[in-house]
Amino acid sequence: MQEKLIAKFKEIFGKEGDIRVYFAPGRVNLIGEHTDYNGGHVFPCALTIGTYGVVRKREDNKLRFYSMNFEHLGVIESSLDQLKAEKKADWTNYPKGVIWAFDKKGMKTEHGMDLMLFGNIPNGSGLSSSASVEVLTGYILKDLFGFEVSNQDLALIGQYAENNFNGVNCGIMDQFAIAMGKAGHAVFLDTATLKYEYAPLEMKGSKIVISCTNKKRGLGDSKYNERRSECETALAEIQETVGIETLGDLTEEQFEQYKSAIKDETRVKRAKHAVYENQRTLKAVEALKNNDVKLFGELMNASHVSLRDDYEVTGEELDTMVEEAWKIDGVIGSRMTGAGFGGCTVSIVKDEAVDTFIEKVGKAYKEKIGYPGDFYVVEIGDGPSRLA
Repeated sequence: MQEKLIAKFKEIFGKEGDIRVYFAPGRVNLIGEHTDYNGGHVFPCALTIGTYGVVRKREDNKLRFYSMNFEHLGVIESSLDQLKAEKKADWTNYPKGVIWAFDKKGMKTEHGMDLMLFGNIPNGSGLSSSASVEVLTGYILKDLFGFEVSNQDLALIGQYAENNFNGVNCGIMDQFAIAMGKAGHAVFLDTATLKYEYAPLEMKGSKIVISCTNKKRGLGDSKYNERRSECETALAEIQETVGIETLGDLTEEQFEQYKSAIKDETRVKRAKHAVYENQRTLKAVEALKNNDVKLFGELMNASHVSLRDDYEVTGEELDTMVEEAWKIDGVIGSRMTGAGFGGCTVSIVKDEAVDTFIEKVGKAYKEKIGYPGDFYVVEIGDGPSRLA
């Protein structure tokens, strides 16, 4: 893979200079959806699929970008003096945003670079291709220019760039899971405090299967920011009654006690999801510690129902994937993952049922939706690294 990438880089940008290769993973969230900006817990893991970056430092201020996933766009040129988000959606806004964010944090990039990317995460799938590019860029800047930042810092800088450069009001989960990934483990993260622990994922006899609906979505133009705003308003209304910092501070019982303070029925549903999903995540991690994979799967299923009915971020494509998965013997649990409105589902499937799962869910999905989905049997990998 590295040799092919370097050969392609040389073809695009020329052969001279110190050429380096890096990788940052994608991520999947097993449970804890739309809790990360509500002060709750999340339970994601890094994947062995992700984004490769081939880079060479320049002597001038020029930035030249090329993506093997968008070859029709050719080389896109910019410069360190022009770090502003382009109005039209442009993938270079992600690496540029990170360079801009480093500068804002007092780490100025003094030289331009030639950067080529190749991602084997499906674009727009909800497996965090954008956060993968952000963490990758941060790791490249750290290595190339000697900036002293930890991987946790890279996560925070990536989130800062996405919020303030790209205008997507995302939480910390995606960047944190990617930057802090550990093979064979999920990251149990309290998003309110950034306290985290690694939990071994010993799915003996089972596999994690990601089903991509192939319905593209963009976070910035979806209802993501709207959901976040609804939760913030609901929180402010509850805070008039009880002294809490976030919705994640509430138990289910406390929510039922105070929910009458929320002045709109839709906001009640949004806040209910945030509170109950956080509690489901706590129970799910405890279930894994007790080797109770069956309960973990039941909590995944309940998570999807809540995302469908209370948070309303699923849609026909995701619901079809999940409902067809629930019909298959050997499926321990299945739910949408990511922001929703398209993207992917994550399922835990017994080894002997994986082929049947892909065949039957794929057939039913195509019949109902009219176009095929894609299926990935994934492994849990490490965070970002330099490969060459």
